[in-house]
Amino acid sequence: MTRRLLRYGETATLVECRTTLEARALDAALRSRADSEIAELVPGANSVLIKWNGPARSRLIDFLEHGRLDPAAVADGPMITVPVRYDGADLDHVAGLVGTDAAGVIEAHTGQTWTVAFCGFAPGFGYLVGEHARLTVPRRAQPRTRVPAGSVALADTYCGIYPRATPGGWQLIGRTDLSVWDLDRDPPALLRPGCRVRFEAIR
Repeated sequence: MTRRLLRYGETATLVECRTTLEARALDAALRSRADSEIAELVPGANSVLIKWNGPARSRLIDFLEHGRLDPAAVADGPMITVPVRYDGADLDHVAGLVGTDAAGVIEAHTGQTWTVAFCGFAPGFGYLVGEHARLTVPRRAQPRTRVPAGSVALADTYCGIYPRATPGGWQLIGRTDLSVWDLDRDPPALLRPGCRVRFEAIR
């Protein structure tokens, strides 16, 4: 099936993919090619934004539209352990939504490896996808005006860690003292696309 390409300003192209996995596979394939005309790649939920150094060759455009991708070729990134106190304000509500208790939510959350699919919303905020969909929950009907930094939260099929205090509508299940955004660190973002994450329950 053909992927749709959209012009994105004067120097970029947005490639629309059907799934997050396809977007990750396209991003990985382009990074492995190391084409000199690609200046930057920005993966999204179902897209990859390509910033060009100059005009793209027709061969590369054809690959973007029709090239076959191998999801199995997406390389595993570094593993990061995130210690979490599971005392979030929405923990019991999440448990009710998925048909278990708080202990069941913690077990499901810590019992799988999560992968950063893409980043957005705020600097250092990674959208993590898990190995199963048992913790799929809707956003809150009423967003909070302030979510504390370090809050671990769920929304739709994603998990995220708020890098700083900000408004937000995700379901809060816990918190971590681990800094996911630090301007004194190189790079500042701890969670980058491809990174794998294991959550560890602490008291």
